[in-house]
Amino acid sequence: MMKLFAPLSRLRSFVAMFLLALLVISSPARAQSLLRDAETERFLHTIMQPIFEAAGLNPGSISFYLVNDPSINAFVAGGQNIFVHSGLILTADNVNELIGVLAHETGHIAGGHLIRSDDAISKVGNISLLSLLVGVAAMAAGGGDAGMAAMAAGQSMAQGNYLAYSRSVEAVTDQAGAEFMERAGISGKGLITFFRKLQEQEFRYGYTQDAYVRTHPLTGDRIEKLQERVAASPYYNKPMDPAQQAEFLRLKAKLAGFVNEPARTFQMYPETDKSVPARLARTYAWHKMAQREKAEAEVDALLAKAPDDPYFLEMKGQILLESGRVQEAIAPLRHSVKVAPKEPLIATTLGHALVSTEDPELAKEAITILRRVVTQDHENPFAWFQLGMAYARLGDEPRAALASAERLSLEYDANPAEVAYHARRAVAGLPKNTPEWLRAQDILLIATEAARNGEGKRRRRG
Repeated sequence: MMKLFAPLSRLRSFVAMFLLALLVISSPARAQSLLRDAETERFLHTIMQPIFEAAGLNPGSISFYLVNDPSINAFVAGGQNIFVHSGLILTADNVNELIGVLAHETGHIAGGHLIRSDDAISKVGNISLLSLLVGVAAMAAGGGDAGMAAMAAGQSMAQGNYLAYSRSVEAVTDQAGAEFMERAGISGKGLITFFRKLQEQEFRYGYTQDAYVRTHPLTGDRIEKLQERVAASPYYNKPMDPAQQAEFLRLKAKLAGFVNEPARTFQMYPETDKSVPARLARTYAWHKMAQREKAEAEVDALLAKAPDDPYFLEMKGQILLESGRVQEAIAPLRHSVKVAPKEPLIATTLGHALVSTEDPELAKEAITILRRVVTQDHENPFAWFQLGMAYARLGDEPRAALASAERLSLEYDANPAEVAYHARRAVAGLPKNTPEWLRAQDILLIATEAARNGEGKRRRRG
């Protein structure tokens, strides 16, 4: 079941000074956070595996992050991490459009553009610094106006050079995305239709049409250049995979139900609509309104047709768990984990339910499950939190402290002194020279050094 999982500050730890985005269409500001959903993350990896392989990339080395943001955006940051805004998925009409956008982002990874951007930024900085030195020298010699002009000219040149570089990168990446789709035997129509949506949004929001002050080429130019390329593909008229399209509509409805206000959800998916996507969206809407019986009725109707669907079972379990019916939540969550044993997010929810019972025997079961989760999904702070709670239930304070240190070390704005405090407690109580003791030592050393260097708002991992 979809859930808010991490604040945007956690996301920023992946992003330095430069984002290679498809395009940002602004919308009203709202709090941003990462969303985690097992089904959505699996779907993104599934539809993109042929594209990654066509690009010569290892699919297993690429991670997806879903950002709770209504703007139409996707970007690559921190190596091989693709960030997808919720607004992008909600704007796409079909799976082919989503694949097209993500194929573009794959082009950034395959082209090594994040590494090359460092060089571009360095050159921009050198121009700016040189113009600053020239300007200061001119001003020191009594030429105040000349000095200011030199600095302004240098800044303008630096900005112009960077924007020109960015536009050239985006143009090349458009073509790379189209090429990867053709190699994978997928129609590139989605690239064209989605760019037309962007073009409509640009005009609606008054996005600048001055080609020289944009990070991306004019969308009309991109469409014109791409149209000829994708139309020449032998797969241009190949229909979408109907199963993938059905799943896309299902996930889009889940996302809409989660991020939209209930009134908007009921407008988009009225109660007369008995389809799977509509029921999923309404489940979230009823759950938001604390209408537990109605939310449960929707998910029960889904389970009646697909009793072994792990994501429907997960949704049923989470509704019960968040409604305070902890014991009842365990059965559907156990069933879900049995059907989908390689989904650490579902296992995390089961661990949460087991810990919430406050039953020591169930806490032991939770520890077994959650230890497996953090092995599969190490940077899962909620799993570490629940694991710490489980250890605390059994009075195992050293391991509870280690779990707390692991969790806090994942937080962008964590206080390194606090991380060190928990790591120190773990070192003091764990058997020496065991893997856990060594891990606690590593965290302690890193946190102590970070505290010494005043790095309290910087991501630290050992």
